[in-house]
Amino acid sequence: MKTNMSRADKMIRVFLALGIAFLTYFQVISGTISYVLLALAFVFVLTSLVSFCPLYGILGLNTCKVKKDLKEKDRVN
Repeated sequence: MKTNMSRADKMIRVFLALGIAFLTYFQVISGTISYVLLALAFVFVLTSLVSFCPLYGILGLNTCKVKKDLKEKDRVN
């Protein structure tokens, strides 16, 4: 599994997950929507921990910065 998430992307996902958790805890959101958002928050935290988003892989997105040295080495070989 190749990393495709930047540090900023991971932090945004964690903050969104915390926001959803707080909104649910203080009953600002409730019912079915709260369960759906909590599931989404869980996915955000999980993908942040492993630094890989399957949806990014499917769409061909990559927010992770790649060092120039590594790209130049790949071109030479």
